[in-house]
Amino acid sequence: MALTADSRIELNDGHKIPVIGFGTFAPQSYSKEQAKEAVMAAIDIGYRLIDSAFIYLNEVEVGEGIRSKIADGTVKREDIFYVGKLWNNNHCPKRVRPALEQSLKDLKLEYIDLFLIHTPVEFKPGDDLFPKDENGKVIFHNTDIQETWKALEACKDAGLVKSIGVSNFNEKQLELILNMPGLKHKPACCEMECHIYLNQNKLLKFLKYHNIVPLGYAVLGSARAPGWLEDENAPKVLEDPVLNTIAKKLKRTPAQVALRFVLQKGIVVIAKSFTPGRIKENFSIFDFELNDKDMKDLDGVNKNLRYLSLKSWEGSPKFPFHDDC
Repeated sequence: MALTADSRIELNDGHKIPVIGFGTFAPQSYSKEQAKEAVMAAIDIGYRLIDSAFIYLNEVEVGEGIRSKIADGTVKREDIFYVGKLWNNNHCPKRVRPALEQSLKDLKLEYIDLFLIHTPVEFKPGDDLFPKDENGKVIFHNTDIQETWKALEACKDAGLVKSIGVSNFNEKQLELILNMPGLKHKPACCEMECHIYLNQNKLLKFLKYHNIVPLGYAVLGSARAPGWLEDENAPKVLEDPVLNTIAKKLKRTPAQVALRFVLQKGIVVIAKSFTPGRIKENFSIFDFELNDKDMKDLDGVNKNLRYLSLKSWEGSPKFPFHDDC
């Protein structure tokens, strides 16, 4: 079946997720109001999946953007698929539902469509988003991830969220959930960094086997914002010569080809920009296809390069990106 802008993929719990989403993370140099305006523009263009997170600190504005487009009749609530995330300081079971309820309060929505554990790394429970010791090092915690998952299952059963999943998990960490005794709801999605320099083929095979839908972020590479890019000399996705050669051949932008590549790998693709022209450009990827050679060539530039390597969190027992993971 050919992919269209309206295509949705059925999750393992029966809900359906749009194949393209709009990401709302932005560097601190962007105002919160810009997040609202960008979400409104994205919905006008046709995006129906809105990906955000509590730690982005803009759920109030993102919610305003969504609700404004519902109010003016552009969409209905059921048309929008909102993705939220549980931050690292709230893995303790008793903190899971309050964290979700805070996001709902900020968004002014009655439910979240997909709620993800943002990362497997856990910080010291409390209201400090980045708790640190006297030496400035992050204070980690080690709640059993199965207990955190049970709390998410309870939120789903309560109707606060339609689907639940994870983000930035490796296979072993996913298996801890999949193999837990009394599992009621398996992860519906796994969000992960994915682009031509990180094709994630091994993890994708695992997710397909377990019927878990992959979501790809950083598809266009790093935003190169302070606190985001850890290697300033890392190559830029959109400057890759193979990508640019294919884009020139197809008379498309490198960004469109990069997005289409991930989409054709069977991954829900998240595009991120606060520039109206780019928001529209990134959505225009449904009127062309990459042939088998294009896909193979792009798959071949893989460098296993992570722009978000989380190296400062390597001291956590739950660090997900060790080489043997």
